[in-house]
Amino acid sequence: MADVQLRNVSKAFGRTRAVIDMDLTVPDGSFVVLLGPTGAGKTTTLRLIAGLEKADAGDIEIGGRRVNTDTPAQRDVAMVFQQYSLYPHMSVRDNLAFPLRSPILNTPEAEITRKVQEVAEVLHIPHKLDNKATELSGGEMQRVSIGRALVRDPAIYLMDEPLSSLDAKLRADLRIELKRIHAELAATLLYVTHDQIEAMTMASHVGVLDRGRLVQFGTPREIYENPRTTYVAARLGQPRINLLPVGLLGEAAPEGAQRVGLRPENIRHGAGRDATVVRVEHLGDQTRLHLKLADHDVITLADPHTPLSPGETIQIAAHNPLFFDARGARIT
Repeated sequence: MADVQLRNVSKAFGRTRAVIDMDLTVPDGSFVVLLGPTGAGKTTTLRLIAGLEKADAGDIEIGGRRVNTDTPAQRDVAMVFQQYSLYPHMSVRDNLAFPLRSPILNTPEAEITRKVQEVAEVLHIPHKLDNKATELSGGEMQRVSIGRALVRDPAIYLMDEPLSSLDAKLRADLRIELKRIHAELAATLLYVTHDQIEAMTMASHVGVLDRGRLVQFGTPREIYENPRTTYVAARLGQPRINLLPVGLLGEAAPEGAQRVGLRPENIRHGAGRDATVVRVEHLGDQTRLHLKLADHDVITLADPHTPLSPGETIQIAAHNPLFFDARGARIT
C-alpha cells in the first residue's frame, strides 16, 4: 500500500472549475472518504488520482512518486465504480480473475486461482464462483465488482460511490463488509460519497468538499464536533444541525456571532424558551421532535417513550452551541 498526496491540484472543464488548488494527503493504510454534494469535485479528484483525467496544475504523488504523466496502468491503482461493470457472459470466477489476466501483469494461472479464492473468501462469496454474473443479486454483483479491485493488490483503492445504487439494507451490510475488508487488508482506500452515514461509519478521515475546494479534513468526530463553517456543520449529522439566529434561545454569544448551530442532541428540555411541538417521529431507538420556536423550525431528540404530541408546548435551552459569523465561518 502507499500514501497519496495532492499539492495545489486544479482541474477545469471549460469555464467550470471542478477542482481548485487542492492539497490532500491520504495516509498509508487509511480509509479516507471525500464527502460533498453533486458538483463538489469528488469524482474528478478520484479520476485525477487514477489518471483518467489530467491535472491542469499541481502535483500528484503515489507512494512518494510523482505520477502526473503516468498512465492509469502505471499508477498501480484499482478503481470501483458506481455501476457494477461486470461481464455478464462470464462466471464470477472469471470476472474476478479478469484483471489478473492482463498482459501487463502477466500473472501465473496458479497465482490467479489462489488470489480469486482468497478474495472470494474475504467477500463471503466462494459458493458463487461458478455462477454467471447475471445470476447474482445486486449486493453480490457489487461484491464481485469490489473483488475485481481487491485481487490486484494495488497501491491504493479508489471507490466512486459503489453502494449508491443498492437498497438501504444492502448498503448497511456492505458498509460493514468494506470496513472489515479494509481492516483485514490494511489497505489504503479513498472513497467518494454524498452519504454522510457512509462517511461517519467507515472513514478514518473525512475530507469535505465544496465546489471544488477541500474545506476541512479530519476524523469524523473532529469534523462533527468542530466544523469550521456552517457548510461543513450541515454535511455531517442526522438529523441535520439546527442553524438559528443568535440569541433566540437566550444563549450568550461571542462578538461577531450571527448564527448559532445546535446539534439535536445539544438541546436540553425542561427549561428555557417555549417551543411548540409540530410533529413527533418515533424511530424505535430514538424519537425526533419537530418544534416551532418563534418562526423557526427546530429538531431535537427526546426519550423514545415520550408522551408528547403535536400542539403541546415544551421549554428548550442550548447546550454546547457553535457560533458562526455572517459569512458562515466558525467563531471560537
